[in-house]
Amino acid sequence: MVKVKIIGATGYGGIGLIELLAGHPEAEITALVAREDVGRRVSEVYPHLEGFCDLPILDAADPRAAEAEADIVVFSTPDRVGMFEAGKVLARGAKALDFSGDFRFTTPEAYADYATRHGKDPKHAAPELLGKNAYGLAELHREAIKKAPVVGNPGCFACSCILGLAPAAKARLFEPTSVICDCKTGVSGAGKKLAAAHHFPARHENMNAYRLAGHQHVCEVERELGLQYGQDVRLTFTAQVVPLCRGIMSTLYAQLLAPLSEADAVALYKDFYKDAPFVRVYGPDAPIGTNCVSRTNFCDLVVSVDARTGRLRVVSYIDNLMKGQAGSALQNINLMAGLPETLGLMRSGLYP
Repeated sequence: MVKVKIIGATGYGGIGLIELLAGHPEAEITALVAREDVGRRVSEVYPHLEGFCDLPILDAADPRAAEAEADIVVFSTPDRVGMFEAGKVLARGAKALDFSGDFRFTTPEAYADYATRHGKDPKHAAPELLGKNAYGLAELHREAIKKAPVVGNPGCFACSCILGLAPAAKARLFEPTSVICDCKTGVSGAGKKLAAAHHFPARHENMNAYRLAGHQHVCEVERELGLQYGQDVRLTFTAQVVPLCRGIMSTLYAQLLAPLSEADAVALYKDFYKDAPFVRVYGPDAPIGTNCVSRTNFCDLVVSVDARTGRLRVVSYIDNLMKGQAGSALQNINLMAGLPETLGLMRSGLYP
């Protein structure tokens, strides 16, 4: 039985992980820590958890929070929280899983590049842990995640783009400066914090692009694709928010270096992901949409080739709160704890 403590338990990521762990046959939640609603049962704040998880929400300074046993401590927190606390977790003999960008990079220089684009302090508070950490995209780093004391959960857009282009990058099918990532997300991707731009009247029947000057997930995508390709990959990334609660659709384009049939492209992708239980590959005629992956840990990839222009086109679908957050987190927890990767996660979507 793996014991899990969640810091930042009442945001979308924390609640998503509670929902999954509540039905996990080999996991126990030992403490929930948050800044808001301290002293209340989590099921009072989120009534759908009644009878599934009724633990109290603790303040970080509460002795019960510090004393709670944990094999893995999850930081469902903003940037620059986990980096100050992860060392303390390791000193107590536990492992740390961070939802923010604090541990998605393995060198201080790579972190500084990310932080600068994100408007954060480029100096990492725990540089001694960088290099010991693993990037938490299980499909590419499964063995490293099993061994690492600290794992950085991937960004939601990054997850969809990397999974969508990794097979083509590994096979060096495309020109490495030709990649375009056209990505749309539901409003829940902005998190629980209130903002005028996400009030219903402002969001209803409205969509817009944002952070055109540079989205923070670009660093992750370029780094991971570059590792697969064997040289730097540069891309144009456009993030857009659409009037949808949850879901990401990333339409990915890259200029092929040589002619490639659609059948060969699909076959290459299926072979690359043959041991990846949560990635499903389809040809261009498959009727796939965000509903197919909603509330699941699956990533559905629709692979096609535009023979007229010589471009590879991949449409990647994930649920931003599942495969893009809590689902990947549980997948990582399973690996970190030596449990089957799919435990507590293998479920279909709900129709309609």
